[in-house]
Amino acid sequence: MELIDVTPRVWARILAARNDEACLCCGDWSSGERAALTLYGGMTRTVSGQSVVAQIGQSLDGRVATESGDAQDISGKDGLAHLHRLRALADAVVIGVKTALHDNPRLTVRLAKGRNPARVVIDPTGRLPNDAGLLRDESARRIVIQAVDKPRPDDVEVIRLPRGEWISPAQILAALRGLGLNHVLIEGGGITIAQFLEAGLLTRLHVAVAPLLIGAGPTGLKTSPVPCLAEALRPKTEVYGLGSDVLFDCALAPEPPAQVLWPHRVRERPALRH
Repeated sequence: MELIDVTPRVWARILAARNDEACLCCGDWSSGERAALTLYGGMTRTVSGQSVVAQIGQSLDGRVATESGDAQDISGKDGLAHLHRLRALADAVVIGVKTALHDNPRLTVRLAKGRNPARVVIDPTGRLPNDAGLLRDESARRIVIQAVDKPRPDDVEVIRLPRGEWISPAQILAALRGLGLNHVLIEGGGITIAQFLEAGLLTRLHVAVAPLLIGAGPTGLKTSPVPCLAEALRPKTEVYGLGSDVLFDCALAPEPPAQVLWPHRVRERPALRH
């Protein structure tokens, strides 16, 4: 297991690489800094025009909350910092409406240097109220993906997509790519992550495990069962020590070339009000 050391200078290099302003291959780095460059460097590149990373934090026994729904302190401080770094490297962070309603997340970058990504909520039937905090906070672009004709505030973008049992993950990613959102973080919940995983659309899956035992409560990923272990998905996995948590970095797509230019953005982001 490699221990990462995200020093200010290594994070500055990673942010520069994300903006195509620096490489990740040269420099005099410690072993922990090089581990950080390896871990986060993959988030700065795209496969087939889009990078789609999912992150889930859980306990040693695979729980993401207690039976009462308390999930506030599942991840340790270093696990939370890791999540905020992923947000800082993303163009958009995506959650399902159940997570938006239950957790009322801010989806902002507070524990790492970087800009806030666009906030995307998958809300097929229009359950998310327009006064939800993540829609009212104007510090980032806000997008709702829905199948119904529910009016939204003028400064909230709406993507209308057809719905079967669920809105197609492939159509969601295509719509986001059409808006110039090429680095996508799927943050939750477990059902939403599983939909993208089973559709074969994730580039990487990050599972951050915190050293606590909960005993009961909802589990993280809920994928379709396999009849035998020979059919189980076995991604290439590297293990990193974050400090308070242990991270399993699972590669689900071929590694892109070391140097990839950012795709042309389809349109400019709307101006944010201050």
